[in-house]
Amino acid sequence: MNEMLHGCLPDTEYFETTAQSGHRYGVWVTTPPGYADSTDPLPLIYVVDGNWSVGLTAPLIVTQADPYLTIAPYIQVSIGYAGEEAAAWAQLRNRDLVPPGEPVSDEMVAVVNSARDTGAMTQEDAEAYLANLADTRADIFLDFLTAELHPRLRSQFRVSESGHGLFGYSYGGLFALYAWLRAAAPFATFGAGTPGIASPDSQIFPLIDALPNNEQDRADQRLHITLNEAELLGDIPIYREIARNVLSAVEKLRGTGRSQDLSRSMLHETHLTGLQASFLSYLRTCHVR
Repeated sequence: MNEMLHGCLPDTEYFETTAQSGHRYGVWVTTPPGYADSTDPLPLIYVVDGNWSVGLTAPLIVTQADPYLTIAPYIQVSIGYAGEEAAAWAQLRNRDLVPPGEPVSDEMVAVVNSARDTGAMTQEDAEAYLANLADTRADIFLDFLTAELHPRLRSQFRVSESGHGLFGYSYGGLFALYAWLRAAAPFATFGAGTPGIASPDSQIFPLIDALPNNEQDRADQRLHITLNEAELLGDIPIYREIARNVLSAVEKLRGTGRSQDLSRSMLHETHLTGLQASFLSYLRTCHVR
């Protein structure tokens, strides 16, 4: 899968790397139109869930040349899983994208059990999915991005000193929100598409409560959250629960006085179709000239 995607994506380099944690990752680096003819350093936009997201998001790099838009140039860095682990990305992402100590909601367990009972998941896959949710380490994965991968990319590409972004969707959106709450450097913008806050007891809420009262205590970092109408108003309980929890998080953030750092958008999409639209919404809001 990794080599196929590399061959299909123009202006994209692919490499694999082993983190200090011992986990191995595949990385796609997509440069924008005109990159080879320029000497200007550019910010990086990191996109997680690369095995799924790279084919939907990396082609949008051409929007930098769209005369109807004002999207600033950037280099996209998509991070996924390599080799045989690429086939298990939907399980491994639980380990890497969900904050440590995040509770597993009854609704999520019911969804996994239903998928097993209907044959959408094997018993082995269902067990692996829940096992990874029981030992989540978004903190380790975030440290890999900031302390290991970013310095390597700065040595290989023309990378600017500032203006970098992080985007994720679903559990990836939860990861982006978690990274923003931790004020993770070097990111200046964070795109959280339907952040997967599956439990009202999420670790996200105490992290919001722990935000400093003085806004000047935080770096100037912008957060963009999107939700999809079908999640909020549709018939699937787990998506309605996530949407309610996201709205609760937004309300708590408003109470911290950080409205100027927070932007929001409602999309006319489902949970599965919302990834690309959410990424484009993030670009249009947070990465403009």
